[in-house]
Amino acid sequence: MNRADVPALAARAASVAASPVREILALTARPEVISFAGGLPAPELFDSAGLRQAYADVLADAPERALQYSTTEGDPELRRAVARRLGDRGLPTHADDLLVTTGSQQALTLVAGALLEPGDVVLVEDPGYLASLQCFGFAGARVVPVACDEDGIDPAALDEAVARKRPKLLYLVPTFSNPTGRTLSSERRAAIARIAERRGLWIVEDDPYGELRYEGEPVPWIASHPEAADRTVLLGSFSKTMAPGLRLGWLHAPAALRRACVITKQAADLHTSTVDQAAAARYLAQADLDAHLRRVTSAYRERRDALLAGLPAALPAGSEWNVPQGGMFVWARLPRGYDATAALRTAVEHDVAYVPGAPFFAGEPDMAAMRLSFCTHTPDEIREGLHRLATALRCLCPHI
Repeated sequence: MNRADVPALAARAASVAASPVREILALTARPEVISFAGGLPAPELFDSAGLRQAYADVLADAPERALQYSTTEGDPELRRAVARRLGDRGLPTHADDLLVTTGSQQALTLVAGALLEPGDVVLVEDPGYLASLQCFGFAGARVVPVACDEDGIDPAALDEAVARKRPKLLYLVPTFSNPTGRTLSSERRAAIARIAERRGLWIVEDDPYGELRYEGEPVPWIASHPEAADRTVLLGSFSKTMAPGLRLGWLHAPAALRRACVITKQAADLHTSTVDQAAAARYLAQADLDAHLRRVTSAYRERRDALLAGLPAALPAGSEWNVPQGGMFVWARLPRGYDATAALRTAVEHDVAYVPGAPFFAGEPDMAAMRLSFCTHTPDEIREGLHRLATALRCLCPHI
């Protein structure tokens, strides 16, 4: 009997590439590799005891609720706790303004599913968050980069791009951006809010790193500007503040869009894990997350400083890098003639790794750029990793 071929995969599945960062992490999983590649929180800093107690308490007190199906919108206690934290940080919020998601990555996927039609234009920072490019690619959107400088996205370039491309939304990580670690100033945030109001534009403001501040003063969210309040979606996550394995995030959005995201989520997974939400809510009620964050940021600040102190000796003369006030990343650029993607193979041979900057660009890539994460290793390990990186780069002959 003749056998017919099975139908082909959807075009979007075949057209969107795998994440280069995830592939690098797989290549560098050997324990002897000192990796500056992954944007991973330091596991030794997790409040394992506090989380263990929170899970034990919810399973002892109300297992019938913690182990049952739940509402799509999310655990009411968790939403109330998130609303209080947002209010304390300058965005008055009611629990009903929030939708709990399976990580903020799902929140972005839900927003894309609720807002975007195939062919719609999405504006992004260049360079910008790599997984957002995957998300918008799966939605069939046309991604257009907006020029950035050392202070982040350029409002004048944004205004011109909106007038020329007529996008549906702008996506950005304005505080301690991934991959650059840059923070957008208050003045630029206000300008972006005015552009969105004048031009008619959704803003998706992703803030996974905002509570990891080591110095400087907090900058108000774009979502807190009156001009943008009815057109801004704020995404947040407990992955960097509590633990990524919980897979807990949230979105704050105007009512109509939030309702559309609820329906989209119902089609995806019904709701986020009930027991994880209950444990997170219990943790926030009985532990001191702010005290935990002070311990985490103190350790991360020391690690950032160790990385910054070692870069002059580790990278070739003429290299450049920034000094982020928080977050998890330093953005560096090798001198002209170096290819950070090609150099990675030599680095891995010397048991050290980083992420080349090229995949983060939606436009013309900067082949000399690299992203260095400093959170996962101790200062001594960082110094050893930079020694290995210096050795690897000295093995290369720049193509000048």
